[in-house]
Amino acid sequence: MRRFLVIVLLYSSLIFAQLQGPKIFLPADTHNFGTVKQGEIVKHVFPIVNKGDDTLKITGVYPSCGCTAFDLPKKELVPGETVLLTAIFNSAGKSGSQSKVISIGSNDKSNSMVRVFLKGNIDTDTSAIAHRVPKLSTPEIQFDFGSVKEGDVLTHSFQLVNEGTDDLNILDVKTSCGCTAALPSTKVLKPKETGSVAVEFNTANRSGKVVRTITVTTDDPETPSKILTISADIAKRDK
Repeated sequence: MRRFLVIVLLYSSLIFAQLQGPKIFLPADTHNFGTVKQGEIVKHVFPIVNKGDDTLKITGVYPSCGCTAFDLPKKELVPGETVLLTAIFNSAGKSGSQSKVISIGSNDKSNSMVRVFLKGNIDTDTSAIAHRVPKLSTPEIQFDFGSVKEGDVLTHSFQLVNEGTDDLNILDVKTSCGCTAALPSTKVLKPKETGSVAVEFNTANRSGKVVRTITVTTDDPETPSKILTISADIAKRDK
């Protein structure tokens, strides 16, 4: 009898130990978006829950394809907390049946890698697409500040125009240097709507002819990336 109780206690302790620590939980891991037109952006939100009794740490998020991105506002969850992972699939250039995967790594020792799936079909009917397609136009792609003094903070605004017949989604704006910042006026441009990208260039500790680039990524199926260029001839300040 005593031996039986010892075995029961050991088994219970083992089960209890397995329940400890962070525990990642996905209420749903698959979203079928049905049929969309080629070039459309598909977004879906997957809740991630910590069902354990210790802090859950998201150690990495890995899309299976360059056409798939994500947004995760935080990477540490206290017990019982939920965070929303937004999965984003750009169907530009894709056709037929699609299945995209985003892998999520965590410090859950019993389930260190989970996956969510976006599935659906891309319609490449060009006659339909021709009536619903965004098109980014940039009247100006280069701007020269001319001669400036080292330390000057320079600003310029580039116009963005949606000349298409569907909403244009601005997916990302990146600069080639930490000395340059760029901020779009909006993330979505309606057909024929005009927006802008405000650029700020800090010339501190720089001299001579300097060129920097800003890359604007959108869901324009023909030209998904546009590169804008700024330049300046920087003269060192007298000490």
